[in-house]
Amino acid sequence: MKNDEYYMRRALKLAKKGEGQASPNPMVGAVIVKDGRIIGEGYHACCGENHAEINAIEGSTETIVGADFYITLEPCSHYGKTPPCVDALIGHKPHRVVIGAMDPNPLVAGQGIALLQKQGVETCVGIMETECRLLNEKFFKFITTGIPFITLKYAQTLDGRIATVTGHSRWISSPESRRYAHRLRGTHDAILVGAGTVLLDDPELTIRLVKGRNPLRIVLDSRLRIPLESRILQNQNHARTMIVTTGRSAKGKLKRLKDMGIELLYTNMTEKGEINLSELFQKLGQKGVSSVLVEGGSSVITSVLREGLADKLLVIIAPKIVGKGIAGVGDLGITLMDQALTLFPIKFKKLGADFLLEAKIAVPSP
Repeated sequence: MKNDEYYMRRALKLAKKGEGQASPNPMVGAVIVKDGRIIGEGYHACCGENHAEINAIEGSTETIVGADFYITLEPCSHYGKTPPCVDALIGHKPHRVVIGAMDPNPLVAGQGIALLQKQGVETCVGIMETECRLLNEKFFKFITTGIPFITLKYAQTLDGRIATVTGHSRWISSPESRRYAHRLRGTHDAILVGAGTVLLDDPELTIRLVKGRNPLRIVLDSRLRIPLESRILQNQNHARTMIVTTGRSAKGKLKRLKDMGIELLYTNMTEKGEINLSELFQKLGQKGVSSVLVEGGSSVITSVLREGLADKLLVIIAPKIVGKGIAGVGDLGITLMDQALTLFPIKFKKLGADFLLEAKIAVPSP
């Protein structure tokens, strides 16, 4: 007989189908089992549409009364864009509800579980909890802090260069790595680069090599230096662009950018004369941006690392050596090896000829 983990694993696989579309809602999968048979399943396909539980119920092949319900995340208990899923569950009288992880949303936070138990529904919480929480790491951070989940991603040569001494960088990584990068864009609400990257590479920053939703494109440009002809400023009906700037920006460009449909966001400067990234991420969170993919360039990568703002680090390492060139990471103010940033847990994956390193940054002990 199949155990709870078997069906929760199936629910996790279903939940993953909503990646890139469910945001800022969490990815959720649901499986209904009766007499050892799956009689219904569903997932949250898109923000604003039915939740996983409702799709599973509507797709069931027979009555749910007495069935076991497997859900990767606690069912909602409040009215949002859709009615509470816990009410639908209770109404169909399941025998048991198995939940992967509690929902940290203050509007839920155990209330869905409490309502099920109050109605006499047997409830089991914490099956494959680590996997269920990891699936929605972006949502968990955003809903509890109001600050987007920050992923730092860049490609470099084996000797740590993101471009040659002339600034040339096409292409460091393999075609497989570039397709991966495009898929990654589709799983974030926004993608962020500095003005230098736009001036040097004139990127479009859209998803072209795979299918997916174009994220909001964000450019850090304290003085509005990028040309109006830049590709990132075109086709706003296809992919939106936001420019983050300061009071030092060129006033003459402001109206022209607004007329082009470009959103402008103002922040303060740091003591180093850079855009205040902590303030920026707070403001993006207030706008409902739950995740940001930071792609460079070197000064932006360095600032994110120096200020301890990255939640996840993704580095594509190409088997190439260029010698002198532009370093991926600049001065972090580290003078002793004991001060070096430590990565954990390290995961390596082969991408064509390249290697992908995935890790988080350890928080130093007080």
